[in-house]
Amino acid sequence: MENEVQIPVLGMSCAACAGSIEKVLRETPGVITADVNYANEKARVKIDPDKTDLELLKKQVQAIGYDLFIEQENSEEKAEEIKSEKVQKAKSNMIWAGIFSVPLLIVGMFGMHWPYSQYIMLALSTPILFVFGKHFFINAWKQAKNRSVNMDTLVALSTGIAYVFSLFNTFTPAYFLDRGIEAHVYYEAAGVVIFFILIGKFLEEKAKSGTSAALKKLMSLQAKEVTVIRNGEEETVPLEELIQGDLVIVKPGEKIPVDGKVKKGESYVDESSISGEPVPVLKEKKSEVFAGTLNQNGNLRILAQKIGKDTYLSQIIASVEAAQGSKAPVQKMVDKVASIFVPVVLLIAVLTFVIWQLFGGEHKLALGLVSTLSVLVIACPCALGLATPTAIMVGVGKAANAGILVKDAESLEAAKEIDTIILDKTGTITEGKPGLSDIETYHDNAKSIFKSLESLSEHPLAKAITSAIDTEKLDVSSFESVTGKGIEGVIENKTYVVGTPEFISESGVSFDESQKQLVSQWQNEGKTVILLAEKQKTLLAIAALQDKVKANSKEAIQLLQQTGHKVVMLTGDNAGTAKAVAHEVGLEHFKASCLPTDKSDFIKEEQKAGRKVAMVGDGINDSVSLAQADLGIAMGSGADVALEVAKIAIVSNDLLKVPQALKIGKQTIRTVNQNLFWAFIYNVIGIPLAAGLLYPINGFMINPMIAGGAMAFSSVSVVLNSLRLRGA
Repeated sequence: MENEVQIPVLGMSCAACAGSIEKVLRETPGVITADVNYANEKARVKIDPDKTDLELLKKQVQAIGYDLFIEQENSEEKAEEIKSEKVQKAKSNMIWAGIFSVPLLIVGMFGMHWPYSQYIMLALSTPILFVFGKHFFINAWKQAKNRSVNMDTLVALSTGIAYVFSLFNTFTPAYFLDRGIEAHVYYEAAGVVIFFILIGKFLEEKAKSGTSAALKKLMSLQAKEVTVIRNGEEETVPLEELIQGDLVIVKPGEKIPVDGKVKKGESYVDESSISGEPVPVLKEKKSEVFAGTLNQNGNLRILAQKIGKDTYLSQIIASVEAAQGSKAPVQKMVDKVASIFVPVVLLIAVLTFVIWQLFGGEHKLALGLVSTLSVLVIACPCALGLATPTAIMVGVGKAANAGILVKDAESLEAAKEIDTIILDKTGTITEGKPGLSDIETYHDNAKSIFKSLESLSEHPLAKAITSAIDTEKLDVSSFESVTGKGIEGVIENKTYVVGTPEFISESGVSFDESQKQLVSQWQNEGKTVILLAEKQKTLLAIAALQDKVKANSKEAIQLLQQTGHKVVMLTGDNAGTAKAVAHEVGLEHFKASCLPTDKSDFIKEEQKAGRKVAMVGDGINDSVSLAQADLGIAMGSGADVALEVAKIAIVSNDLLKVPQALKIGKQTIRTVNQNLFWAFIYNVIGIPLAAGLLYPINGFMINPMIAGGAMAFSSVSVVLNSLRLRGA
């Protein structure tokens, strides 16, 4: 029997770390598959419990300098605390390194010949490297012990050698001066490089923090305690002690804790967490109910059929977790860069020193050391490290100014490739709440009677009518609610009924042909029709309620279609309403009566066909689809969980922001690619020159000082290119 578990991982600093842990886990006996996600800092491992256990996995990972967080009690909460502390530590290191780097850079650029300048720079650079940047050296040592390298290796080597080289020249300058070479120090290069890299690390840690908040919110929908009838008596038990077949009592305002069937009672249940639809559903004997939904106004006795991990809500939670835990393309790119770039640079540095020793002549040792150091300094991945975060910072800032909140770089990367847009209906295309769209009256006082009766009703649709009708209320002397059908009341000794067409007919009221046609027409348009009549006599009014389409929805959908996107509407609502909304906004593709799993399955099919899919939704029921999609976009008025799962949130709740978000994503990733191109081209040209390629030809050599300047220039050029995004 196989077990699949997700375990928080501690101590990772880059994508290459994830690769090292993955390798160790996969080589552990009893492990079937292992996938380590650096973004959410979790390992998904499928194991054979007869051959291994979590403690063995923990020991294997600890042996290479990392750790697994396998505590069972409150493990998620504790892991989140550790992540939060990590973000704060990264922020603190960045700020303090910046405080020391500014004067260090000033002295390095303008005060090299000041008295004691070398000692001042030594004092300023030492804490930057060995206090605020010490983890680069620690992680590089971990990788060395594991016979692998990563970006930390290059950072540690380049800054460490620059520091040691400078230290040597500070206390023994005669060595190089006697050989006709100026004894330069490069403290500022080492310190500023660490500072720049720390900026990137802080941005990275901040983007990774809080990835499990969506799951916490989903889990909060589950009841903690349950009232059950056992041995003929009511008793309250923890949710974990509930067993299949229990008879559960759910009172008004309580969450339904199980999937099951109503055995006794009637009530309206808010199922928006499952269906996404705003109108509560009447539940009576034999009706199905789902965990996580909210009982509104009646007592229900429910036979528990599915409990714990088998409930529909638990399946949604598992689906979100699975979709979030899968590896993103940006991680694979970082893995590849780390695995190729760093070893190649190290090899070039070693070859540079060896070649100089073989062919360098009289000053081969000094020239070899200078060239090797220049290679490591000029190849320091500062520009490479800034290429993504600077563009992301500007792109995210530009989006924020437009009311678009972007969670991380992956979402912007995904936006560039999107060709299919899936739209939820309720709260995304429409306003998400029913409103009075039409009313036809056949009596002068019909609206006053309508408002007076509906003001006493607890039905959610009643509020839409009372808020829309602007008339004085009349005194109602008698009132009765007929569950699931309508209401009945007496005004001035006359009995009136309000409700469905069927209920009005049952009350002895007949319609003429034009009234029947109007009812039929509005129903075909997907509207909810409510009638007012005097009991046993005549029809007084026909009202239609509808979840109205947002003002900018049609324009937004047309814009998406004009830019070549396939746009599809998926909704939990009925076919009639779906068709009417699709027609109003100009949509050709739509699908009605969709459960959350239907939506995510549809997205999977599109992805299998090679399409890149964005999901736009606002409800908890959309969370699976938002996580499954290549890009999840949540409307600002939606449930918190949708905003947590999604990669982009539209604050203004305006659908026009969706095409704008996609455009910003494309511009940002194009800038990232430009930055990466120039960062690599800089290295392709700079490294051979630093190694001394031109020295035999014309005597030109890039010393570490020039290499530090070139490295700084490459970083500035990347930042300036990123800033161009503001005006794009």
